[in-house]
Amino acid sequence: MVEPASIAELSRAEQLGKDQDAVRATVKEYYGETLKTSNDLRTSACTACKAPPPAVRAALADVPTEVKEKFYGCGNPIPAGIEGLRVLDLGCGSGRDCYVAAKLVGEKGSVTGVDMTPAQLEVAISHADAYCRDKLGYGKSNMTFIQGEIEYLDRAGLEDSSFDLVISNCVINLSPDKARVLSECYRVLAPGGEMHFSDVYVDRRLPQSVRSHPVLLGECLAGALYNNDFIRLCRKVGFTDPRQLECEEIQIHDAELRDQVGEARFYSITYRLFKVPGQIEDLCEDYGQVAVYKGTIPGHSHAYDLDDHHRFVTNKPMLVCGNTASMVGESWLAPHFTIIGDRAVHYGQFDCSGPKTTTGGAASPSNSAGACGPGGACC
Repeated sequence: MVEPASIAELSRAEQLGKDQDAVRATVKEYYGETLKTSNDLRTSACTACKAPPPAVRAALADVPTEVKEKFYGCGNPIPAGIEGLRVLDLGCGSGRDCYVAAKLVGEKGSVTGVDMTPAQLEVAISHADAYCRDKLGYGKSNMTFIQGEIEYLDRAGLEDSSFDLVISNCVINLSPDKARVLSECYRVLAPGGEMHFSDVYVDRRLPQSVRSHPVLLGECLAGALYNNDFIRLCRKVGFTDPRQLECEEIQIHDAELRDQVGEARFYSITYRLFKVPGQIEDLCEDYGQVAVYKGTIPGHSHAYDLDDHHRFVTNKPMLVCGNTASMVGESWLAPHFTIIGDRAVHYGQFDCSGPKTTTGGAASPSNSAGACGPGGACC
């Protein structure tokens, strides 16, 4: 199979040019000096997201004002039910998502934020102790902030298999070496862990004139990946079946920038990438497995959306492919699901075309969209 030139370019870390230091300097200047608050943005890329779920909204109410004012993000990258987990936030900035996660993981969980911009980290660090002590009632802060580059988590001292969940909010598009970012995330995730993140994607490969535009870079558009190239990159590093959870088109308000990007359309997408070594395949395979959601994830007592085409209704059996069975049965989600069956017998490729019937015939579970959706192996 011939590798697209764009993937080779990503593998060489040349998508945004050959001078990685220059790219990082542009990003530091834009987020450390040019932007004072989110009101200074010229597109909706760093603010485009649906209203967060109730638990996140409640947590946001207690986050210090300065932390929220310095926030730039395009989605809701924090899943429900993460109590006790070890969370890593890539490109945490002023720390808004870290502060929210600090409440959701509880005092026994932990949150680590990594960012390369000193001005942003200064804000994140300055409120952490008081927030955890006074707002959350913890004995000590469960947040740690580290200055470092998300491409080099090893240099930041983050060890193999040391996190259960990696989150990120509109940051990876800014990286000059996206392949290494994904590879490092796979390395630091423990087996059964997940990378759950929101970022900006585009419906085509962008020309060099767009990718080298400094304002478009700062606005999270120049570094946006063509969605299919992102999926190819995920598979190369080990995330074999990327699942799309949410998608929203980004609006470009500035006429000059709109003209610069031409017909390209940009989207804020939340993806889920699971690390279950040796279990997630590149195509959906049928092992006759059934998954039952227990209704135990906070805020999701009636149903739970794994992605944009798998909605599990509480206590309703649902036939699933081997990949989906692994994602909900062999990951941090496992306590909330019952998996019936194993991989002892293979029945061929999983049929994603219509309603599914359980082995006992007692119910007729189906995928919410009628077919497995775009993005990963489940198609």
